[in-house]
Amino acid sequence: MSTTGTTTPRSVVTAPAPDRLRALLRHRTARKLLLLAAAGAVLAPLAHVLWGSGGWPGALSVSLDGPLRSAGDWIVDNRDSHWLFLYFFGYISAGVIAAVHGVYVVLLALGWAGVTAGAALVAWRAAGVRAGVTALASFAACGLLDMWVPTMRTLALMVVAVAASVLVGALLGLAAGLSERAFRVLRPVLDTMQALPAFAYLLPVVLVFGIGVAPAVLATVVYAAPPMARLTALGLRSTDRGVLEAVDSLGATGRQRLLTARLPMAREQLLLGVNQAIMMALSMAVIASVIGADGLGDRVYQALSTVDVGAALAAGIPIVLLAVVLDRTTSGRARRPQGEAGGRTRTATTWGLGLAAVAALALTVPDTWPKSWVIEIAGPVNKAKDWLVDHLYTGIPGIGGTADWAARYTGWVLDPLRDGFTALPWWGALLLVAALAWSIGTWRTTLTAVLALAAIGVMGRWDTAMDTLSQVLAAVAATLVLGFAVAVAVARSRRTERWLRPVLDVFQTMPQFVYLIPVVALFGVGRAPAAAAAVVYALPAVIRIAGEGLRQVSPGAMESSRSLGATGRQQLLQVQFPLARPALLLAVNQAVVLVLSVVIIGALVGGGGLGYEVVFGLARGDLAVGLVAGVSIACLGLMLDRVTQPTKGAHDARC
Repeated sequence: MSTTGTTTPRSVVTAPAPDRLRALLRHRTARKLLLLAAAGAVLAPLAHVLWGSGGWPGALSVSLDGPLRSAGDWIVDNRDSHWLFLYFFGYISAGVIAAVHGVYVVLLALGWAGVTAGAALVAWRAAGVRAGVTALASFAACGLLDMWVPTMRTLALMVVAVAASVLVGALLGLAAGLSERAFRVLRPVLDTMQALPAFAYLLPVVLVFGIGVAPAVLATVVYAAPPMARLTALGLRSTDRGVLEAVDSLGATGRQRLLTARLPMAREQLLLGVNQAIMMALSMAVIASVIGADGLGDRVYQALSTVDVGAALAAGIPIVLLAVVLDRTTSGRARRPQGEAGGRTRTATTWGLGLAAVAALALTVPDTWPKSWVIEIAGPVNKAKDWLVDHLYTGIPGIGGTADWAARYTGWVLDPLRDGFTALPWWGALLLVAALAWSIGTWRTTLTAVLALAAIGVMGRWDTAMDTLSQVLAAVAATLVLGFAVAVAVARSRRTERWLRPVLDVFQTMPQFVYLIPVVALFGVGRAPAAAAAVVYALPAVIRIAGEGLRQVSPGAMESSRSLGATGRQQLLQVQFPLARPALLLAVNQAVVLVLSVVIIGALVGGGGLGYEVVFGLARGDLAVGLVAGVSIACLGLMLDRVTQPTKGAHDARC
């Protein structure tokens, strides 16, 4: 084929090898990887000679069992006598219990009619008529499912936990937003707290506070406060500098500048932080049922122990509805302009009439939900589940049943992947993590990832962590394949997006526990059902993030490619995917974090790995097993976060 002046790119393809090598070396990522390869060529043989090339060498491990067991025994022996527990932790526990009990008594006094009307009133004034109707229908559905009392117990715990989470998170966020030094100190702490799955928070608070409502609330606060702190700091740090300079020119003090400029301008981020704290607190409130928190979570947990899908669904639906109401109310309030939050009708008279109506309903309508209005769904749901199990579990002609699929997934995917990670030389695993982290980040993020993985080996949990890692990566791969495929359809069709939106809303608000019950019924116990639940739980976030990223690709770039004759497939692979790369990497990062959280909880259904050690330590009160496994999970999550979250500016290919 003849060449013309318009085919200059071919000169790059046919350039001599030295020129191509020099062009490659000018690429920053290539230089990083070549430097890492040179360091590995020197250090790997040295590590092999000194410590071998198998799993993590015992010479580099440190046993923490003795000190931690001694600490756990001391806590148990002195919990009822030492002044620290009697006059500090004891007062905290008593205050939490009194607060939850007080809120619960108020909710019972209002009765089902008063609570339902009050929730509808607050949602309407905060987010509009649609949110008010949603709240009214949702609380009514909780009563229809005969879950009114458990719902009130969960709501009472939620009110106290969210109030404390918002307060603690706002204070930490203020410190991080107003002080650069505080931000640098708090950032790794918040990173670690968010990387640690919810299950790992339970053991320390159980040892200190025992079983019951108080440890459930405190574990929820620790879990839900970081998002509030992060978003508060983000809102304060992103305040318009011009506005601050204008306020300073008027002679405002630091306090006046905070109250009149920075906080009002950060209003959207603050309300979003409240929204995220509510959603995470609700998720944790369900998980906290393992340590004695009563309410809807306890009903789901009891149903899980007996694989009662009908009872789990009856308790899971109110959890979803409660999450939807709280999400719609807080997010709707955040989206509405400050001056229009109540529209024209938001007046003291309207609030007065609404509160008067709530009081009238609370005084005139009986407190308990009428038994004649209850709809029983557990029986029909269990019958449907039995039919599905009978026809799917035992086998479908030609393709086998879900039990066969689970066995093949375990034998063909999970076992080889686990064996491969276990057989990988420990120094090879560190080099691989370093290469992945450095290719998308900086030397700091690379060092963090390598040290996090090494810490797992130092604590003696290398093989167990490799088991968990194999489950996470296999589930993440399945999640990304399915999620990106659906995201492409969502990005290309508004109708598909509208059809999927309510489905994704429900799946994103469903607590992690609820996913375990149907997969256990279909797949049995083991690592396969844990992976299936993790995929279903992480899919909505991947679909939303990837779909939004693909949809926001520049229309000009799409039009230019179309004018050059690009097909739809070429546009997708050569235009949309490259331009949406940050959103796609964020989707990968979120998939890893969400899958890890469910894989850990999957230990309750035979998932094994680090999650099993956390559950075992929690059941036995063994701090040495549970806490070390929890810290190992945090390190694994931190490592996975660093190798999937690109650092700003790290991909600049310029010299």
